[in-house]
Amino acid sequence: MAVRQVADGGAEGPGQGERVACDRSDQERAYALLDLGDEIVHARALQIAAELGIADLLASGARSSEDLAECTDSDPGALHRLMRLLASRGLFHETGPGVFELTETGGPLRSDHPASVRSVLALAGTVAPLVLGGVRHSLSTGEATFPVVAGEHIYDYMAHHPEHGRLFDEAMRELTRVAAPAVLDAYDFAGASRIVDVGGGSGALLSAVLHREPGASGVVFDTPGVADSARERIRDEGLADRCSVVGGDFFREVPPGGDLYVLKWVLHNWSDERATAILRSCRRAMGEDAKLLLIESVLPSDGAPHPGKAMDLSMLVLSGGRERTEEQFAELLAGADLRLRRVVPTSSPHSLVEAVPR
Repeated sequence: MAVRQVADGGAEGPGQGERVACDRSDQERAYALLDLGDEIVHARALQIAAELGIADLLASGARSSEDLAECTDSDPGALHRLMRLLASRGLFHETGPGVFELTETGGPLRSDHPASVRSVLALAGTVAPLVLGGVRHSLSTGEATFPVVAGEHIYDYMAHHPEHGRLFDEAMRELTRVAAPAVLDAYDFAGASRIVDVGGGSGALLSAVLHREPGASGVVFDTPGVADSARERIRDEGLADRCSVVGGDFFREVPPGGDLYVLKWVLHNWSDERATAILRSCRRAMGEDAKLLLIESVLPSDGAPHPGKAMDLSMLVLSGGRERTEEQFAELLAGADLRLRRVVPTSSPHSLVEAVPR
């Protein structure tokens, strides 16, 4: 420690004889920083609970930590300590000594919850060691750490490691289910007759839009491997007659003929150069009356807190991508012959960036 307590309540810096007073305000600030540092422990405990499926095990009612430990191949005492920590955050409730039940607050940890984020948190747990350990490398170089460690871009890695790829796909579906209502409430899709979802993954967002707008049709566009699995999900949604699925490379071209092109959480994965290439592909496909809609975090320019700032650092480490301010989006769009028309906030941390041809 840079400063250590001395017997009379003062503090002495290493190699210095000066006494430094520590008043109550200083003490409160110090403990606030220590509490912030401890958030990493709380976050990792939450991720582990998601990985172990604790909430699913508690779906039918309270269970003892010994019972939960047996089901998860854990040590009973260690698991009790993890459960006790998360109970202090309101996710579980200890109904008796070592017996826990799931609370309403912890409900989205369940796999079957309508707003489930279990896979999102489990995925975060998978990449957390790399993000935390790789920040220093990325800070030193300004480059992503994941390709250095894994030898390939994160999306190539997911394609070559199906177990992680499936977790990633499920995490994206979960996030889309949570965010879609906010998007639908904030933006009027009624004027779009043909919607192209670029990098649309499983088609979860476009499915939600088409269910809301029965007169519209759409295209889910993603890599060929992702497109294969998306077709099945579109059929399951009963939308095969109104929604096609196309595989390809959005750095080269995207399907033409849409009057609305949607990119959800696509550009933040890429550097400005690569993001501009994606936007230029969209611009070539767009008619002069078409619109483009980006669903992204829009960082405040005034230094205000925003959840996207943590994701911004994570994207640097994972892929070399970034979150952007409104001004940065405007500049990015201009490089693809597009004009930022407006930014629409939503009830989620994400905003809608609408653009049109210049």
